[in-house]
Amino acid sequence: MDPAAAAGQLGRRFQRGFLAGRRLSAFPWAELEKELKNSSDAAVLLDILQKTMLHPLCTKYPPSVKYRRCFVSELIKKHESIATEPLDELYDVLADILNKEESTNCYKSYLLPTGDAVTLLETVALISQGTTGLVTWDAALYLAEWAVENPAIFRSRTVLELGSGIGFTGIAICKTCNPKAYIFSDYHRAVLEQLKENIHLNGFILESETVNHTKMKSQSHRAEAMDLQGPKIMVAELDWDSVTKEQLSELQADVVIAADVVYDPEITLSLISVLRQLSISKTTGKPPEMYIAFTVRNPDTYHLFQTELDKVGIGWQVVPTNTKTLFLYDLHSNMTLLKLLL
Repeated sequence: MDPAAAAGQLGRRFQRGFLAGRRLSAFPWAELEKELKNSSDAAVLLDILQKTMLHPLCTKYPPSVKYRRCFVSELIKKHESIATEPLDELYDVLADILNKEESTNCYKSYLLPTGDAVTLLETVALISQGTTGLVTWDAALYLAEWAVENPAIFRSRTVLELGSGIGFTGIAICKTCNPKAYIFSDYHRAVLEQLKENIHLNGFILESETVNHTKMKSQSHRAEAMDLQGPKIMVAELDWDSVTKEQLSELQADVVIAADVVYDPEITLSLISVLRQLSISKTTGKPPEMYIAFTVRNPDTYHLFQTELDKVGIGWQVVPTNTKTLFLYDLHSNMTLLKLLL
């Protein structure tokens, strides 16, 4: 690969990681240092700056102030380690950030193979308002990557997502897989509100009345660019402990998916109950296809989930996936995708 192409590829790697707010320690800093030592000018740094801090997505939907400040500071450190003259563009960007006030929320943008992006409003803290559902977890990235590679499973079908959180997986599927309808679901009120905001942020509109059991109305404001030809999108408020078979039957899902919902033994039985009811809820055609993605943090919880599936007669098999790290999840995490066999 010629030097210019290599530098451009390096810039794109920085871009994907930066816009998605990935850990700075995971960035290819060593390769940048090597590139800077082999180059007689600062073109590679200016390219990275254009693809990150000065990118239109960052300008409109910026990552957190602290994240941007640390990122630019690291770029300056790398430049100063090999150059005698300061790079004004870097210091101009840093000066602009130092005048910004930190917020409890930030944006993260995940680039899609189509050239589009999924942009989400997330909380800076992992736990906020008593829930972990206001950030995007790696299993959601893992499931979305698999979905993007297997669009036929979702094309022209009704998809129900359990525990949608703030919406990454579903929005990615709606933008790349052409489902007929997509039903996001969750229970925590703050999560549902942020979920709806992110759906609008990405150019989709909800049905005039969301399919949930308290008859919540969809937000009145509309996104700047509405994809009126896209799938029918609904948000359902689903409490796994109280939802009935009749309520689940109303959804008539062809495909059921979930990411990072197997992490707490206390909710595993409730989840199994919902999956069992969904497995017999279709009034026509075959039972829904079901896929559950999760990070195996505690093997005991993982095995409990499999054991409880066996008890209610639901089989399972591990789905082989091709790791392409389209969405830059942590490769050191033990992630699994199960297909449930009904």
